[in-house]
Amino acid sequence: MSAPVMEMRLVEDVMAAGASLALPDDGVHSVCYVVHGEITADGTVRRDDEAVYLAGGAEVQAGRSGATVWRYEVAPAGVAAVCLDAASGVTREKLRQPLAWPVADAILIRADSVSFPPGGCAFLHTHQGPGIRCLIDGGIRIDALGHSASYGPGAAWFEAGPDAVFAQAATDRPSRFIRVMVLPAALHGRSSIAYVNAEDREKPKSQVYKGYVDRIIEP
Repeated sequence: MSAPVMEMRLVEDVMAAGASLALPDDGVHSVCYVVHGEITADGTVRRDDEAVYLAGGAEVQAGRSGATVWRYEVAPAGVAAVCLDAASGVTREKLRQPLAWPVADAILIRADSVSFPPGGCAFLHTHQGPGIRCLIDGGIRIDALGHSASYGPGAAWFEAGPDAVFAQAATDRPSRFIRVMVLPAALHGRSSIAYVNAEDREKPKSQVYKGYVDRIIEP
């Protein structure tokens, strides 16, 4: 049997007060990160800088002041992202990327944030799986595959995992991005980063991590 064609995508839902979004049971795995406001999902309330993993026909409902949500999804390529209707708010696609699938025989979805002080960096490194990042504060430059790209708040980018990456944060303010990755399940509770240069492995690291989701799923 051939492997399914899968993709990762990131959409932004700007939800009106009390608006709801029904996520169908169609093989999509979602991580909803609350940028601003409040949502109720999976029987719990999530507020600013909190996230929840959802699958299997879940519903997301905005609180009385509405919410802005970054919805990271791992989905079959033929399944379109659900969008809010005009009365409930606006859904905007930020990024969509095909995946080399399967990542591993058993996989997990991890959501976390990576923060840097002014001038901080992540030394040349790789990861064991693909992921989408979206900058929420500051600025950052990403060097990979011989190219450099700079990002400001709200901008998203994809990293395949095995490609070596160097990250340089803005020098004049703190920076932080929200990241969702697909990783081998054997990494549950463990870091996925590997430094390319031996001399960097023992150096003090400037980045700080905050975890939201580390969930083993059915591939």
